[in-house]
Amino acid sequence: MKPHELRELSLDELQVRVKENESALQKMRFNKAVAGQVENPARFKMLRRDTARLLTIIAEKENQA
Repeated sequence: MKPHELRELSLDELQVRVKENESALQKMRFNKAVAGQVENPARFKMLRRDTARLLTIIAEKENQA
């Protein structure tokens, strides 16, 4: 999602998305360790950046309140 779309979400929805991203990243890391390869290695970068983007928006919302 684009940052302006993420800013429209509530704080709870953003935190749920962070947890989803972190669990997906953990599963991918586990699969890489066990199987030695993953389907889409670029997804690691995408998930890390999405998580950082979400955490930044959460911090912005908390500072506004």
